[in-house]
Amino acid sequence: MGFQLTFKALSDPIRREILQLLRTSPLTAGEIAAHFSVSNATISHHLSILKEAGLVLDEKQGKYITYELNMTVVDEILGWFYTLKGGDFNEKDN
Repeated sequence: MGFQLTFKALSDPIRREILQLLRTSPLTAGEIAAHFSVSNATISHHLSILKEAGLVLDEKQGKYITYELNMTVVDEILGWFYTLKGGDFNEKDN
């Protein structure tokens, strides 16, 4: 994973809010756009950046595309941060 792309994607507040929305369940682009007062094209642009960074996955379902949070990348980011503290993310804290 390219951390540069990931952190660039996370630098925008709209993209961070999109990730928060996807925390609980997958959503279509229209469902995501309904939460914002920007154009659908702008949301599509943000989703493209999140997808390029690997933070979201997309799946075409009929005429809609559903987006979901990519927990594998989230876990990788958290693991990297955890190692900065001197820990092993894969070990259980007791």
